[in-house]
Amino acid sequence: MIPGMDRLITLAQSDPPVALIVIGGVALILLIWVIATYNGLVRTRNHCDESWSGVETELKRRYDLIPNLVETVKGYAKHERDTFDAVIEARNRAQANHGNPESQAEDENRLVRGVRKLIAVAEAYPDLKASTNFLHLQEELATTENRIQRARRFYNANVRDLANRIETFPSNILAGMFGFEKREFFEIEEASHREPPKVDLQT
Repeated sequence: MIPGMDRLITLAQSDPPVALIVIGGVALILLIWVIATYNGLVRTRNHCDESWSGVETELKRRYDLIPNLVETVKGYAKHERDTFDAVIEARNRAQANHGNPESQAEDENRLVRGVRKLIAVAEAYPDLKASTNFLHLQEELATTENRIQRARRFYNANVRDLANRIETFPSNILAGMFGFEKREFFEIEEASHREPPKVDLQT
């Protein structure tokens, strides 16, 4: 028998109105809990969706920047064609990926490695390192990477909060009943340092 049920039965036999009030109060409390917990799960899930949209916005900023960076480097290092092609291919592949965060992270990290190689190529060309346009693009890239990492951390924090609600008792009961699912974390590397490199004009 459910604990306390015998007490409710006794109340119902001795004083039906009191028992109905007690049962009604318990049912009301339970209903309030269900509504509050369900709404909390929905809000957290929506926060995940909104923060992921923020990540995609910042990634698009990177996609738009990379072709200009490639063209600038190409003007000084025309024979590095393989590097240019690899970066553009990785950029196009990442931009076209609309799968889950884990799949996108793989393509983004491939792009990051390509951009790092592109920057390394630029280090071998003093005139390019001194180019105002190149320095401006590199600074924009650093700013973009910071924005991507902030958006990623915000998204991952919401993913963690949703996972906690889905896994912990008693909210996990409602999460299972209503089909709430955990989201994947988005882990990517940074394509550049936080600060643009210093230029040594005597190199």
